[in-house]
Amino acid sequence: MHASTVRNLLVRGMLAGLIAGLFAFGVAYSIGEPPVDGSIAVEEAQAAQEAPHAGHGGAAHEEAAEEEEAVSRSVQSTAGLATGVLVYGVALGGIASLAFSFALGRVGRFSPRATAALTAAAAFTTVYLVPFLKYPATPPAVGNPDTISKRTTLFFLMILLSVLLGIAAVIIGRRLAPRLGNWNATLAAGAGFIAVVAVAFVFLPANDDAVKAGFPAALLWEFRVASLAIQAVLWAVFGILFGALAQRLLAPRAADAKTEAEQPTPVVA
Repeated sequence: MHASTVRNLLVRGMLAGLIAGLFAFGVAYSIGEPPVDGSIAVEEAQAAQEAPHAGHGGAAHEEAAEEEEAVSRSVQSTAGLATGVLVYGVALGGIASLAFSFALGRVGRFSPRATAALTAAAAFTTVYLVPFLKYPATPPAVGNPDTISKRTTLFFLMILLSVLLGIAAVIIGRRLAPRLGNWNATLAAGAGFIAVVAVAFVFLPANDDAVKAGFPAALLWEFRVASLAIQAVLWAVFGILFGALAQRLLAPRAADAKTEAEQPTPVVA
């Protein structure tokens, strides 16, 4: 694939990621922010209950926390949320478009639209779904603040492991295809991926202190469902939009190349 084509795909991937980020922001604002507000209310209620026992030290702590809040909650839930989601969508869209450029024609004889859908599905599974199943998202200020670094490290380690296992599954599937056929090779590689991920789930440490005792289970469930929905919408919209853009970019060239190949060679008298 020519460098100019990869560059065009990168631009289209970032554009599709931006639009997908807009849809994800709508989901995040409508169903993601209410659980966040609820978790903040729970935290404030617990702090209010602990304040009388803390005496003047608790009042000083509250006053310091209020002074340190440089960005209001309303800004965080609107402009801040939109900026974060849009930048996230553009970045992942660019990375996914590069992955698409590498995968096109190497994972099977799929059209650009189908390859984009497979790329988006694989990215959603490896980058988010598998790590989410092991280390699910939690609302802010719910876990033990002393273990944030440890929990963050484990989460990114799970992402790296999941992506590497996904790449290994694709390579193994391609090597098994000549002997087993595409369908059976895909099933075998997928089963191997699931088996190794299951082993990793067993041996990797759990986040036992990710959620404080007594935190409402229903509120935690709502937050995690909203987090999953945001990512699902982001990758689904990206796969659809980028597939359409890639199809329009690449299909005409393929059709022109096929037409030129079918034209008879002129005979020189």
